[in-house]
Amino acid sequence: MTDPPDYRAPATTRIGHVHLRVSDIERSVAFYNGVMGFDVVARYGTQAAFLSAGGYHHHLGLNTWESAGGARPARGTTGLYHFAINYPERVDLARALKRLMDAGWPIGGASDHGTHEAIYLDDPDGNGIELAWDRDISFWHAEDGTIRMVLEPLDFAGLLAELELESVTAPA
Repeated sequence: MTDPPDYRAPATTRIGHVHLRVSDIERSVAFYNGVMGFDVVARYGTQAAFLSAGGYHHHLGLNTWESAGGARPARGTTGLYHFAINYPERVDLARALKRLMDAGWPIGGASDHGTHEAIYLDDPDGNGIELAWDRDISFWHAEDGTIRMVLEPLDFAGLLAELELESVTAPA
């Protein structure tokens, strides 16, 4: 059964969480907690962990139920391309970038898409992650009303300058 052709998901619909199969739960928790800054909110023995930002029940589920010790997915196969973590402010994306740099974590790419700025990387199991900050929706549309998606280089210096601006404007 399919919905009528005029059905559209409500505009306020959001993707609530991502649940990933990983090969080593401790290694993945160390990455998502230690490098990415998510809080561990629940564990199920030695095979699953749930992590959150800001007290949500979980943004990330990690498990080894069918994947303990498994290999990364081979190129050219189907599956997850990447999931996005959207930060509320540009300075939050800058903080995430700085944490990756400080941890020596490799960045696979970065773009300014017009609608948002994005940094791409893989987690320890090769799951693709996009770290993103959305510009205000008023900047998204071209004159003809279409969403203006572009593929421009990310201004890393400008992004990291957000951290300097923050330190200058922070109350003493």
